Amino acid sequence: MIIPFSENAKIVLRRRYLKKDSEGNPIESPEQMFERVAKAVAFADILFDPKADIRKTREKFLNMMTSLWFLPNSPTLMNAGREIGQLAACFVLPIEDSMEGIFNTLKNTAIIHKSGGGTGFSFSRIRPANDIVRSTAGVSSGPISFMAVYDASTETVKQGATRRGANMAVLRVDHPDIESFITAKNDLTRLNNFNISVAVTRQFMDALKKGKDYELINPRTGKTVNNISSEKIFDMIVTSAWQTGEPGIIFIDRINDNNTTPGLGEIEATNPCGEQPLLPYESCTLGSINLSLMVKDHAIDFSRLKEVIHDAVHFLDNIVEINKYPLSTIEEMTKKNRKIGLGVMGFSDMLIRMNIAYDSEKAVEQAESVMSFIREESRAASETLAKTRGNFPAYNKSIFDSSSTPYMRNATTTTIAPTGSISIIAGTSSGIEPLFAIAHMRRILEGETLFEMHPIFIQMAHEQGFYNDELAAEIAKTGSIKDILLIPESTRNIFKTSHDILPEWHIRIQAAFQKFTDNAVSKTINFSSEATREDVKQAYLSAYKSGCKGLTIYRDGSRQDQVLCLSKEKTDAEKIVPRPRPKRTFGFTERIRTGCGNLYVTINSDNEGICEVFGKMGKTGGCASSQIESVGRLISLALRSGVTTEAIIKQLVGIRCPSPAWENGQMVHSCHDAIALVLKNFIGSNLIVKQSAMGVCPECSGPLVHEEGCLICHSCGYSKCN
Repeated sequence: MIIPFSENAKIVLRRRYLKKDSEGNPIESPEQMFERVAKAVAFADILFDPKADIRKTREKFLNMMTSLWFLPNSPTLMNAGREIGQLAACFVLPIEDSMEGIFNTLKNTAIIHKSGGGTGFSFSRIRPANDIVRSTAGVSSGPISFMAVYDASTETVKQGATRRGANMAVLRVDHPDIESFITAKNDLTRLNNFNISVAVTRQFMDALKKGKDYELINPRTGKTVNNISSEKIFDMIVTSAWQTGEPGIIFIDRINDNNTTPGLGEIEATNPCGEQPLLPYESCTLGSINLSLMVKDHAIDFSRLKEVIHDAVHFLDNIVEINKYPLSTIEEMTKKNRKIGLGVMGFSDMLIRMNIAYDSEKAVEQAESVMSFIREESRAASETLAKTRGNFPAYNKSIFDSSSTPYMRNATTTTIAPTGSISIIAGTSSGIEPLFAIAHMRRILEGETLFEMHPIFIQMAHEQGFYNDELAAEIAKTGSIKDILLIPESTRNIFKTSHDILPEWHIRIQAAFQKFTDNAVSKTINFSSEATREDVKQAYLSAYKSGCKGLTIYRDGSRQDQVLCLSKEKTDAEKIVPRPRPKRTFGFTERIRTGCGNLYVTINSDNEGICEVFGKMGKTGGCASSQIESVGRLISLALRSGVTTEAIIKQLVGIRCPSPAWENGQMVHSCHDAIALVLKNFIGSNLIVKQSAMGVCPECSGPLVHEEGCLICHSCGYSKCN
């Protein structure tokens, strides 16, 4: 069977998922990858029933994946049936208030990152800065300092060249160091391997509603050390999020209200994207149903959806059993609860196939309808498994004791997780997010670009008779069609992109899914660059009132604004100084022919954008090389001072020397012109949308966007968080 993957999907699969030889060349096809996964996961059936027909199970799992109806999380696709065998994406580790405890957890973190997992922590148990340390007669450095240690460790550890470490740091709003925590990432050069979230308590929200102070409590003593204005702290959270997108917030008491095994302890933290609250030492296996393929005749095909739900729960429960856990303590806790997280992708595409606008009451109704069905059927599937395999061991310490059924295989069954990579493989929209863009140009090789447009839009445009190449090029400039009046209004309504949709609709969709999700929902609430702090404040309050378990916001261009702000030396003259050259960059080198010979132009970036350009002639020295070096230094200086790439190109393009050359049918007038052409191709081949202010991808140099609670790349599937 040959699966009709998109070109983008093929690139993602080759880059990140397929088995490779010692030289990095793929040695399996995508179809063989699915066969490998299906065979490994189906084998678990024998562990429960020696007479089980695992061939039948394997075919069932294989069909579900090759049809692209369901895909598991990335570690399962990468590692199932292979030596590493670590199939979970989400972990939470405890951090105790001792040097031994802190660094023991750091060691365990490195082991998890090496195996391909992401980690979440609560730093709330660590005594505040300047608190007493009796064993040394000194004072504590506080949780923020230890976050920096964890960040440095994560930067060092690589995950098998397929996944990089990612962390979530949580601090309770009543911790004495909360102000330092809220602003910890306002300096964009710090803690780049962390997402941070404030654990907001019900007591805090009650105080905020009444405009009162609340207590800050030293975790070492359990005693109140100060009373502080709830409005002040809330305004700090709002302002910091408005400026940089962080911190996020999680409503920690609401999360524990839904803790299905309270007898095993309280939930303190989540995984890196915030959608999976877990007890200390728990992990969770995730997978997503492709809702765009659950539509028939403009309506949800509930018969097919039910079949996929039951097969997916079977698949995910099997993973809990065969997973090679990085730590024995994690295996023990995970198997006590057997939590799984069945979620969705392609929600936006599902709405399009049903001719429903994302920002509409009908969309909210469909979100509730489809997710309530998934939760009901996933619990039914878990109940069926429990009748033959047994309840999860911690069942007698769970809230299910009072439910109508005496059977439950999994403590949770549903989670809305990020699907950045697997949604590219499935050829559908990410998670429950709106469309990222209708069309874009993507750089694939040296100087080559690939034009991509939403397939349903192409089909509809041809059917309605308004498609042409000029229109496609116009759409690719911004990714949006909202202002293209040539396109019928009804089509523009259902093809709105994330920045075309008001924040209140983002929140309403998140709340609709949360209403029927055991764990939590990964989503980014997008704001325009003109959004005010008051807009962000109201979004947080709305999320709390509507039943969300947390919220992540991103105001368009906010990090870029912050970079420019940080680049200013605050003197009377307001002189602009370049930001420091980052310690680590990522980029590419492109060869281009000039009249002086081959010129090798290197463009390097960090998470804030292009930061460095330099060139080198093949064998030429002397004056030509020194001129090229000086131009590169000046370009790099300008870029790190906030000068736009477009302005630099404008100054260099067309500069002539006596020896022009031809490259791919285009005249190269000089070495300086060549540098301009490489820069022009680079920015022109990336999606030029507002979200590109987030920086560029470290794997493919495509634009990073804030989506699903994380930084992700739609070009290659890279995610900072998973």
